[in-house]
Amino acid sequence: MNINSSSYINVSGLEIIIDRKDIKNLHIGVYPPNGKIRVATPLKLNDDAVRLAVISRLSWIKKQQKEFLNQPRQTKREMVSGESHFLLGKRYLLDIKYTNRKFKIIKKHSKIELYIGKNTTIENRYKVLEQYYRNNLNTEIDKLISKWQKVINIDIEFYKIQKMKTKWGSCNIKAKRLLFNLELVKVPLECIEYIVVHEMLHLLERYHNDNFKTLMDKYLSNWQSRKEKLKLCQIEY
Repeated sequence: MNINSSSYINVSGLEIIIDRKDIKNLHIGVYPPNGKIRVATPLKLNDDAVRLAVISRLSWIKKQQKEFLNQPRQTKREMVSGESHFLLGKRYLLDIKYTNRKFKIIKKHSKIELYIGKNTTIENRYKVLEQYYRNNLNTEIDKLISKWQKVINIDIEFYKIQKMKTKWGSCNIKAKRLLFNLELVKVPLECIEYIVVHEMLHLLERYHNDNFKTLMDKYLSNWQSRKEKLKLCQIEY
């Protein structure tokens, strides 16, 4: 689904991002890490209608924002030994190792050993870690798509991992192309599987309607608990 236009409104002191799309129903989302509010709405609804919908969900929105703000936050990344980093839902301590050879990462027990040159900048240290993250997520998503293509009996033409600010994933139905947020590599595998199945099922049902929920119930019966667990995952942008 392509976003046709975006705009902003203010409701009770809250900034609301409005994404108008070719969809049937309005959806309100509150996103980590700071509780950003985004409304996906049918093209025909005007700002007043969106404002009324937001007002009707204010208590829920503020509850979601409070949960995000109360979560422990990672400090700014300095890429030094002793820092905590997440991989597939587990916390690892970074261990910097200096080398004159090619940069690499080795995971040992509760540590991620990062082998780099002594004068490597923070930015380049993180690039090495990011590539390691990307490789790990590629591996897991490859396995999940291979598994679920057989279960659901659909073919995925292409998927891509990229940085995304407000979504864990998206689906281009016509091209049968899926996109996944690189930050997924930090959450538990069961949550990654929920997102993969969710996006794959959009190839059978475009909208988040009752039929889509029925499909989710059919193929991933505990999807709602996985969704709730994902909401509580730490994520940094």
